[in-house]
Amino acid sequence: MNPRISVIMGIYNCAPTLAEALDSLLAQTYQDFKVIMCDDGSSDNTCDVARRYVDNYPEKFILIKNERNLKLATTLNRCLELADTEYTARMDGDDISLPERFETQISFLDSHSEYSLVSCPMIYFDENGDYRTGAAKPEPSNEDFRKGTPYCHAPVLVRTSVYKAVDGYTANERTERMEDYYLWYKIHRAGFRGYNLDVPLYKMRDDRNARARRTCFRNRWNGLKTDIEILKGLNLPSPYTYPLFHFIAGTLGQILPYSLYSMLRNRYRK
Repeated sequence: MNPRISVIMGIYNCAPTLAEALDSLLAQTYQDFKVIMCDDGSSDNTCDVARRYVDNYPEKFILIKNERNLKLATTLNRCLELADTEYTARMDGDDISLPERFETQISFLDSHSEYSLVSCPMIYFDENGDYRTGAAKPEPSNEDFRKGTPYCHAPVLVRTSVYKAVDGYTANERTERMEDYYLWYKIHRAGFRGYNLDVPLYKMRDDRNARARRTCFRNRWNGLKTDIEILKGLNLPSPYTYPLFHFIAGTLGQILPYSLYSMLRNRYRK
């Protein structure tokens, strides 16, 4: 019998953190899932770490590999090709799923057929521990796209049929680093609905290395154009104002010195 959840993971140069991420899946209170990992051309020993889990838990873990770095959207689409389960969950190789994550999410979708996906706020942590917990609107509308992405990507659980209905992730230069935002756009435009639980079930690592992977100016410029496309596609008013604000704010955040970034962030540290 097939498991009910496929966990899709694009893994790239995350050898130091991957074991912790995969162990958090093995610690789930709900275990009816399989994990599909795709290495996106890592230059470290990420593949070696992943293979240990495939060898030790062959019924649980699958590993495929890109011959070169193809970026996240293409990598996740390769994982989706192997997702033959009722639900598909996301997970990143440097984060942590809390033990009740899958049990809570699948229980929600099993009892709420009107929703196509469920996500939740995240706990942000670095080498010094947890420092902030996010918030999310329970049932985002199209209007909420003006403020940014309406769902956290990494902790999402989606009905696999919905992924297939919108042809998965859109992989091009314009949507790079915005593949989740564009996915939610396609899902909403197709008439599907999503929900955000009010309890954080996922911890996202946001340390110096995570910040170093943040988008460059070229990606932000492409993101500006994609943001405008999305707001126009949803027939929202003033489709240029919010994207320009996000572009300016994001660019300033990118060029801040790490010391200032840390100081501002630590104001929210517990």
